[in-house]
Amino acid sequence: MNAEMAKDLSLEFLRVTEAAAMASARTMGQGERKFSDHVAVEAMRKVMDGVSMDGTIVIGEGERDEAPMLYIGEKVGSRAEGSPQVDIAVDPLEGTNLCATGSANAIAVMAAADHGGLLHAPDIYMDKIVVGPSSRGQVNLDAPVEENLRAIARCLDRDIKDLVVIVLDRPRHEKLIEDIRKVGARIKLITDGDLSAGIAAAVVGSGVHAVMGVGGAPEGVLTAAAMRCLNGEIVGRLRVLKKSDEDRMAKMGISDPNRLYRTEDMAPGKHVIFAATGVTAGDILKGVRFFGDGARTHSLVMSTVPRYVRFVDTIHVREGQHVKVRF
Repeated sequence: MNAEMAKDLSLEFLRVTEAAAMASARTMGQGERKFSDHVAVEAMRKVMDGVSMDGTIVIGEGERDEAPMLYIGEKVGSRAEGSPQVDIAVDPLEGTNLCATGSANAIAVMAAADHGGLLHAPDIYMDKIVVGPSSRGQVNLDAPVEENLRAIARCLDRDIKDLVVIVLDRPRHEKLIEDIRKVGARIKLITDGDLSAGIAAAVVGSGVHAVMGVGGAPEGVLTAAAMRCLNGEIVGRLRVLKKSDEDRMAKMGISDPNRLYRTEDMAPGKHVIFAATGVTAGDILKGVRFFGDGARTHSLVMSTVPRYVRFVDTIHVREGQHVKVRF
């Protein structure tokens, strides 16, 4: 994949995430998280079939016997002769519960890189810290919480009490929450969506300065792709909780359970593309808004080569003589 191909693919991937976002947004607030995810997967897969690429899903909806489409190892794209070979990570609906309840920060996401350019992460937990460009290289997954927060505050030239850290609201994070509050930083607890939280941490002006805690390893890889484009950083380590976790790691070719992964380890590709479209209104992206003759979406599309970050506001209208476009 060269720079020109990457540029073309990024626009195609925008169509893919827009389709998934609009499909799932129509189910917003209905309380059916599995159905919301199902329609997002179907919409994403349908549009992806028409993209000029020879793609392989490396982060997806699960193993082949667990998912009917967008499963790990599935071949996608038109696969015409001369099409670029790309590895693809998808989360058709990050925040299924958020969409089902009409809560903020549900997004449709995909990332891609040259073949071999994304870590094949098993669907297990991962310890993570995500920070923005100013704090890159200054956090240590094995350091005490206070030490990391002091390092972040120093990099941002502010007091610890002015830091906002996003943490998933889970029982496993009770000690982490206690340690953060003890140092004086503020916490924003979220019920789901640590990928969108990671993006916010790397965007100046979002009001978020770090993400800490344990989340999914697949989401960690998607976050790494976003960090490659935003110059932020994620550090992580896979967390083995049971024998099946070890089996999943071995199946993915990972032999060292204690390995520390940084951004470039999880998304090492030269050409990395990241696309996300808001489903429900959030910190970075607006949600899908429907009107009589169409819909309006808000997306983020990024690339490493060529380097750019685009926020894309799109009006989708149906065909017809009397269509009215609304702003």
